[in-house]
Amino acid sequence: MLIFLTNRIIQSFIVLLAMSLLVFAAVYAIGNPIDVLINPEASEKEKLKTIKNLGLDKSLFEQYFIFLKNAFKGELGYSFVHNRPAITLILERLPATLELTISALLIAIIFGIPLGVIAGLNPNNLVSKSILAMSIFFFSLPTFWVGLILIMLFAVSYNFFPSTGRGDTIEIFGFYFSFLTFDGLKHLVLPSINLALYPLALIIRLTFAGIQETLPLDFIKFAKAKGLSRFRIITFHLLKYILIPIVTVIGLQFSVLIAFAVITESIFAWPGMGRLIIESITLLDRPVIVAYLLVIVFIFMLVNLIVDILYSFLDPRIRISDK
Repeated sequence: MLIFLTNRIIQSFIVLLAMSLLVFAAVYAIGNPIDVLINPEASEKEKLKTIKNLGLDKSLFEQYFIFLKNAFKGELGYSFVHNRPAITLILERLPATLELTISALLIAIIFGIPLGVIAGLNPNNLVSKSILAMSIFFFSLPTFWVGLILIMLFAVSYNFFPSTGRGDTIEIFGFYFSFLTFDGLKHLVLPSINLALYPLALIIRLTFAGIQETLPLDFIKFAKAKGLSRFRIITFHLLKYILIPIVTVIGLQFSVLIAFAVITESIFAWPGMGRLIIESITLLDRPVIVAYLLVIVFIFMLVNLIVDILYSFLDPRIRISDK
């Protein structure tokens, strides 16, 4: 285990270093934030002073090495717009994005696996065919359109749920969470459902395929021959066998949902990282863009590491110490 973790940490460091170079070069080589940040009527002297203060008078390589030097100290630059550390701005918005992402993923797991099992055990009946048709339908729906429809139906027409914002929040260790208040939960419902539809459809299809592939296998037939109950066969044999690909997809979807929650956060005015990155791109706030992308890469690597460790618990045949 220790060797495995050491190797993964080294690999992660190399990946982060390579990604920092690619991201920095791509972001800092495009556009000129001075055109956005400074009043067009400002004098040339004021422009030059601002360029120097932001460090934009140096070459791209010099800027990167300064960024790299500060990154080893835990600093990813200062926002051009907010004049605050970029990583601080992101960490302030991260709880809101995590709250939304985890809620959406829980909805997908709680409904996706049982529906996939139902469809897989009886693939030819009307209920199963309806579940599979629904999953294909969810795959095809554009996120922005679903969000607008949810707002029109449940916020405007019937006023069941609020359409924007997080509602009331509670502070825990300096971070604010809305799922611990009733008003916050009401605000969380619509964006969570909107974000959950795609992973829900994916988990249904994956569970269905896993059930169909596993049912004809010998160990399932042997379990039936032993006289085990249908419930025990499904929960202790069938589901355990198909959980590895499902866990993989859930892990990947968690990272993907964090990275691509931008549309949902924009539609529902959810104050997460997605809205921050949209504002930063609009204003060419380069340090925030770079810091955001590196945080997303780090989350991807962390989730993949956790999934690899879970493999060894789900399947004793997998030994991560041998990797």
